[in-house]
Amino acid sequence: MERLQKALARAGVASRRKAEGLIQAGRVRVNDRVVTKLGTRVDPEQDVIIVDGQPISQPVSHTYILLHKPRGVLSTTNDPHGRPTVLDLVRTKARVYPVGRLDRDSEGLILLTDDGELTYRLTHPRYEHEKEYRVLVEGHIGERALQRLREGVELEDGLTWPAQVERLEEEGGGTWLRMVIHEGRKRQVRRMCQAVGHPVRRLIRVRMGSLNLGELRAGEWRYLTTSEVRALKKERGED
Repeated sequence: MERLQKALARAGVASRRKAEGLIQAGRVRVNDRVVTKLGTRVDPEQDVIIVDGQPISQPVSHTYILLHKPRGVLSTTNDPHGRPTVLDLVRTKARVYPVGRLDRDSEGLILLTDDGELTYRLTHPRYEHEKEYRVLVEGHIGERALQRLREGVELEDGLTWPAQVERLEEEGGGTWLRMVIHEGRKRQVRRMCQAVGHPVRRLIRVRMGSLNLGELRAGEWRYLTTSEVRALKKERGED
């Protein structure tokens, strides 16, 4: 037996948080009964679970794709305005969706999967998942600004957690930084750098936890190896 939202996530219906929204909206039926209570326990092998009129089944295996998102591409599954999304770049029959987001002007590592439980663990704040970036900011950034980033910056939605920040090199009137954060606030790195007086020119995510972008060029993608999937699940506390 497991919680209904976890069963939906494991089936690839949605991330666990989105699955909770489906349940609360009355869109899920278990054994022909609408269930709206979070935490309801089900047996996916025995119970008939239906979402929006469609029965779900537990997949035999999940799909895990590592993509180097280029600039100008949205990290979402679709766009009503017809702009390119990450799903336009990969060729798979699996119903995958992005884990977390990079804004349109950012680039780098995006994980796509139909494993909703792993998605939940990788994006929930309490798991303190590391994300590493290469960031080109305007101007020469001094030690005082670097120290503010390391200690935490006051933003409109509160003080950020301390970040690991290292100055790498200067280029064309700007400075490249290596930044590692544990939060997932919207446009967080850009807002942090703006707050200390050095707007971001370019932002590349190069690592999420144990996953590294490696030599993938913009627009290229590959399936994760078995060892990479095992390492991700281990560090997230899964069997």
